[in-house]
Amino acid sequence: MNDQDANKPAADEDLIDIDSPEALEDPDFDERLVEIEAERDEFKDKFMRALADAENSRKRSERDRREAEQYGGSRLARDLLPVFDNMRRAIEAIPDESRETNAAVIEGVELTMRELINVFKKHGIEPISPQVGDRFDPQLHEAMFEAPLPGTKAGEIIQVSADGFMLYDRLLRPAKVGVSSKTGS
Repeated sequence: MNDQDANKPAADEDLIDIDSPEALEDPDFDERLVEIEAERDEFKDKFMRALADAENSRKRSERDRREAEQYGGSRLARDLLPVFDNMRRAIEAIPDESRETNAAVIEGVELTMRELINVFKKHGIEPISPQVGDRFDPQLHEAMFEAPLPGTKAGEIIQVSADGFMLYDRLLRPAKVGVSSKTGS
């Protein structure tokens, strides 16, 4: 049996030549035609659904690939944030009188800090640096404490403990702040 025989129907009697006069005289012709059209419509529907599923899978895998590329390093980035915090605290803790005697060490720490910030920016990590007096935003800030402070309004930031960070459009770490609890007198 060759390939052409495999593609032929089992019996020629199953074939209907719709142009033949016998087909029009066949009492089952209309019924068989309706069945064949229904089967065709069913296969077309299945094909269109399979095509839509394939397209949805392609789009989903592309989105997953982009997200893995952008956000895949978020654990490493989160683990590096304490390094940033400690370096900032080290720079801020240096007394003015020892800056001159330890200038080379201080410059090295500051250069390392700048390089860390450049690497963060290169990988889509941006700092959230609220200022005292800014309005508390629960989407970006974490309230470490609340306290009434004279001359402030409720919900104003009164102290910044640590900067927060965004990884592209996702919050990596909220800024840690103190918030005024009520209007001071």
